[in-house]
Amino acid sequence: MNASRLYRGAVLGTLAALALTACSSDPATESTAADSTVTVEDNFGTQTVTVPPRSVVATDNSTFETLDTWGIPLTAGAVTLMPDTISYTRDDTIVDLGSHREPDLEAVVAVDPDLIINGGRYAQHREKFQQLAPDATIVEVAPRDGEAFDTELKRGVTVLGEIFDKEAEAQALSDAFDASIARVKAAYSPDQSVMGLIVSGGEIGYVAPSNGHTIGPMFDIFGFTPALQVPEGTNDHQGDDISVEAIAASDPGLIIVMDRDAAVAADEPDYQPAATVLENSPALQNVSAIQNGNIIYLPADTYTNESIQTYTEFFNSLADLLEKNAASSAADN
Repeated sequence: MNASRLYRGAVLGTLAALALTACSSDPATESTAADSTVTVEDNFGTQTVTVPPRSVVATDNSTFETLDTWGIPLTAGAVTLMPDTISYTRDDTIVDLGSHREPDLEAVVAVDPDLIINGGRYAQHREKFQQLAPDATIVEVAPRDGEAFDTELKRGVTVLGEIFDKEAEAQALSDAFDASIARVKAAYSPDQSVMGLIVSGGEIGYVAPSNGHTIGPMFDIFGFTPALQVPEGTNDHQGDDISVEAIAASDPGLIIVMDRDAAVAADEPDYQPAATVLENSPALQNVSAIQNGNIIYLPADTYTNESIQTYTEFFNSLADLLEKNAASSAADN
């Protein structure tokens, strides 16, 4: 055997050894990658999520703004349910699953998700998602009925922070939310009666204290004194039927309003802003809240943007109003 063959054999032997060494280390590397998971507690118990998730689908209105703010890319989502204040609505690469009423659930198969953030209006489609995307982890953090609404909002954003390595950002959102609540509590006086209303299609709906996921829970969070108690109040998204005469008779000192159509029908020719419906109603002109300018509207996108940021923004606006009134009252005295 000549020297050239000996040299070549030595080189090949070395390369083979290196290859074997590399191969032997690959399983460990793969194992480490496979072990990159985080365990979170959601509405259905313990969920194990691969991190960072490769393909994310989002259908829960309470999570859209948070995910958007954190720059989390989506492969699919309920874009139809998102307000135009969310940048995902301008991203044509996101597969739109449609509304919860007429969803295109099968479209989720094309994006091969490993994480589906489901819930809210889409909660009813959980089992179908499990069938269509059996390898995906489904996480649901929408506020649960029967639980403290403020705590639920913070729980949801905390879980998202754990999944997307945004714990500090999640804590900042929770802290800002707590601070806005503290401001309202400090400025509100129980001797001021409060009424919650939803205006939709030009009609006024009454919000029963403690009911629903928007204005109702504020009565519990802030200890609001109800201007009116209607037996058997419901969670109807348009509120319960109420006459303007009943509102006038209860004479609320503060009225909190959600303009439902502002989020879903503002571009329609027959859209009537809530402010027009309420403040131009002859029967309501003598109501204390309207006379004193104590009628406040939730952000226009609230009906389709139920994020912790939405409530923080509104609570701070409410605190501004209450603090202004308190300062004015103190000056008068």
